[in-house]
Amino acid sequence: MPLISTKGNLMPESPIRKLVPYAENAKKRGTKVYHLNIGQPDIKTPQVALDAIKNNTIEVLSYARSEGSEEYRTKLANYYATNNISVSPNDIVATTGGSEALLFTIGSITDPGDEIIIPEPFYANYNGFSTASGITVVPVISGIDDNFALPKIEDFEKLITDKTKAILICNPGNPTGYLYSKEEIQKLKQIVLKHDLFLIADEVYREFVYDGLEHHSIMSEDGLDQHAIMIDSVSKRYSMCGARIGCIVSRNEEFIATAIKFAQARLSPPTYALLASEAALETPQSYFDDVIEEYVERRNTLISELQKVDGVKVASPKGAFYCVVQLPVKDTDDFAQWMLEKFDLNGETVMVAPASGFYSTPGEGKNQVRIAYVLNKTDLKKSVEVIAAALKQYNS
Repeated sequence: MPLISTKGNLMPESPIRKLVPYAENAKKRGTKVYHLNIGQPDIKTPQVALDAIKNNTIEVLSYARSEGSEEYRTKLANYYATNNISVSPNDIVATTGGSEALLFTIGSITDPGDEIIIPEPFYANYNGFSTASGITVVPVISGIDDNFALPKIEDFEKLITDKTKAILICNPGNPTGYLYSKEEIQKLKQIVLKHDLFLIADEVYREFVYDGLEHHSIMSEDGLDQHAIMIDSVSKRYSMCGARIGCIVSRNEEFIATAIKFAQARLSPPTYALLASEAALETPQSYFDDVIEEYVERRNTLISELQKVDGVKVASPKGAFYCVVQLPVKDTDDFAQWMLEKFDLNGETVMVAPASGFYSTPGEGKNQVRIAYVLNKTDLKKSVEVIAAALKQYNS
């Protein structure tokens, strides 16, 4: 029998999706499942994006340019300018989602055996992308007690070796919802300049910032032109996860030229999705104002309800739409599966994402889950009620 590759065997399962079969079985039994496991917003996609597909007159659905159409990249550069990010269309490569942007980036700057330092917990697929590229994630641990703030610079520096190629952050963070301050971004700037590393920032949740705070992009920092690489996507900003359009942004010409070679190898991003994404850039600010107001209310509702549950500790997110919750159980993988397989409250149960999959340090996050507050406030309250009842029964 032919053997599967070592790389294939090492590829981690998604902590977000691995419990799907158990959720499907629960639904077949007639149990309602509240999905807090995945960042799929229920916010309506801007009509202007949907109309761009519905009303187009394309007769031949041809390839797009490998780096995305010039029209789209020009409009995208104009959008960034309104966010204090000055880039040209030539600094942008459109990708098939932020996932492909990360894969192209890792492929362009690392060789097998190289290392990337990432504050953990981090977006689970960073593990998968690194495994696929044959590189090593070197974690620097942040903690729930200080809301997952940036670890001390000394913690980064002691991990840097001749194999280190980059530091990668997600800002605002998935799964933590942490928003890096300008001071923290400048500390990262100093360390990558000192050690001549790339600084990669996954900024797909840029619009989702709360409590009067501001998002600080690495692309707005002077002196990082050769070091800064931004990852972006339309998925969350416009509630267009299915469009699969992301991008890489950098002023490093050699890096962009290299990323385009990866883009050429996969031919092009999807033409219809590019059309929708270009149209989405016309979305008025009022759309985001309403969305932010809704997410703030959802966050406040979720945090308030969770804080009422005995033994539960929750970080307070300042951005994105996730939070990490520490539960009074030893193994949230087992608890999450148990809720789907063996528990319901009046015919309802909850699906969460066990947080261990958001760490690369063995044993970390075993008593934590990530919750995505992408449901309406009523459903969030019901979900916490279910979790509270499940904890009582599970621990008894």
